[in-house]
Amino acid sequence: MQIGELSQRTDTPVRMLRYYEEQELIESERLPNGYRHYEDYVVDRVRQVRGLLDVGLPTRIIKQILPCLDSPQAIHLPYVTPDMIATLERERDRMAEKIECLTKNHRAIDDYLHAVSHEIRAS
Repeated sequence: MQIGELSQRTDTPVRMLRYYEEQELIESERLPNGYRHYEDYVVDRVRQVRGLLDVGLPTRIIKQILPCLDSPQAIHLPYVTPDMIATLERERDRMAEKIECLTKNHRAIDDYLHAVSHEIRAS
């Protein structure tokens, strides 16, 4: 797919996709006409990158952990630093807090919908 389609499918601006590629977070093949061509798996990769950026991870760390998202055994030990480990631990803990909050909110909405639909059916 070309960059415009990738942009639409991931709701990511073209400029941001170019930045991801510049940072080596995604890759494309260059066609003879100079256009970028992306494989289908890049849609998921862009979503993963955006999710990691949304929780505050810098691109330099995202680049290092991306191989682990595909295969947890693909860890590159020479690049692991105490700073990276501390950052990942902090971000993991922040994600856990967000997940807990989202789970509570999901449960509350679900309970509300259940109660409302029960009321509607009863009337």
